[in-house]
Amino acid sequence: PASVDFTTDLHSMGQWIQEGERIIFETVISVEEPDHKVTVPADEADLDGLNYLAGKRVDEVNKMAELGTQLAHVDGGVPNIKITMPALNAYYIGQLFYFFEKACGISGYVLGVNPFDQPGVEAYKKNMFALLNKPGYEEENKAIKAKL
Repeated sequence: PASVDFTTDLHSMGQWIQEGERIIFETVISVEEPDHKVTVPADEADLDGLNYLAGKRVDEVNKMAELGTQLAHVDGGVPNIKITMPALNAYYIGQLFYFFEKACGISGYVLGVNPFDQPGVEAYKKNMFALLNKPGYEEENKAIKAKL
């Protein structure tokens, strides 16, 4: 899994998601109620040309960036889902974790992979234990040192 923090990563990673190969499934996590309500101030000189945002809440601007991005990705054929959380707190984050844990297990079984048996993980752990001289891994240590 990879994560992208929109709007921070929108220019770099957003372009890859929009125009890259369709090798990912995008999950957008949206929070309905922001922790803080900040309003965009007006700038008398309007040097940056952003006074059209004056008086809007930052979370409103972020929601429109989110919606604009989702529309572009849907139009671009990016497979995706949107998960909306009422608030960003321990209760809803716990529910989100449980959702992803369950989805991971189900996805593994649907794809014919046992999600609870990880031989790839065991391979690196075995090497690490041998390199750290964990008792019982003496033969593996010798074999690794011979490779190096």
